[in-house]
Amino acid sequence: MEKTIFITGGAGFIGSHLCEMYISEGYNVVCIDNLVSGNLNNLSEIVKHPAFTFVQGDIRDRDLMMQLFETHKPSHVNHHAAQKSVAYSVENPSYDLDVNLVGLMTILDCVKAHPIENFIYVSSGGALSKKIEGTEKSSEADTPQLISPYALTKFTGEKYIEMYAAQYGYEFTVVRYANIYGPRQVPDGECGVIPIFLNNILADKPSVLMTYPDMPNGCTRDYVYVADVVEINKLASEKPVNTIVNVGTGEEIAILDIYKEILAVFEKNVAIFIEAPRAGDVRRSVLDAGRAADLLGWESKVGLHEGLTKLKKHLEIKK
Repeated sequence: MEKTIFITGGAGFIGSHLCEMYISEGYNVVCIDNLVSGNLNNLSEIVKHPAFTFVQGDIRDRDLMMQLFETHKPSHVNHHAAQKSVAYSVENPSYDLDVNLVGLMTILDCVKAHPIENFIYVSSGGALSKKIEGTEKSSEADTPQLISPYALTKFTGEKYIEMYAAQYGYEFTVVRYANIYGPRQVPDGECGVIPIFLNNILADKPSVLMTYPDMPNGCTRDYVYVADVVEINKLASEKPVNTIVNVGTGEEIAILDIYKEILAVFEKNVAIFIEAPRAGDVRRSVLDAGRAADLLGWESKVGLHEGLTKLKKHLEIKK
């Protein structure tokens, strides 16, 4: 049976990898991206494929979105388009609300008018982390801290996905990502800390570590290589689980240790300076991905050193 997937943010870092995966899996792929942070170069391998359609547009454009759903009648939606910066959401909460919730509601209105089978919604395991103590990890059942507008919009989006699924008969999976890294990532926001550091290191330019006074090694995060993220999207497209799943390694790494690992892999020695944290920064974040293992058979396969080594090889090939 022919499957058509509508993927938002498909020219972005993660979305472009997903578009390639879906094409290789035999889907017809309709990709929409406003190219604010996405780039058509990310899609160069598939842009001329007969099963691929690219549309430059905004998910908040109701008329365009309705037209695309009417024309292509997708069976699946994978919603990756977002305002994804915690810091920017604190500075511009109205914009965050507009993109992350008004944009989502536009898509859900299209789903209401043109029923689908499966909806994958991208949320945030980091921003929705509980307050971690000791050796704890954040699970899907924990109460999130919700200390930024970004966290609020993503959490609310999860509830809309669940509510609309019950009303309009589609299945769904909410994927709560840890911090993703890999080829094509752009250096913006907290989720771009690795490319920010890497760009500076390769230019022999010092970096800045923004952290709390009692955390000299920086806030802690869980870092997942993009290929592992592609795999869980593939699995969720084949077998929706109708719940939230964390997508992380379960390894808590301080940001200064990330910096040191990049220096080691790229064989560089560049200084880093410490400044105060940004508003809305979660202090510690590490995810328990046991539910993804139980329901989808998924677990992270690529460790940090291996992932950074793969990234180094990718950059060397691009030269």
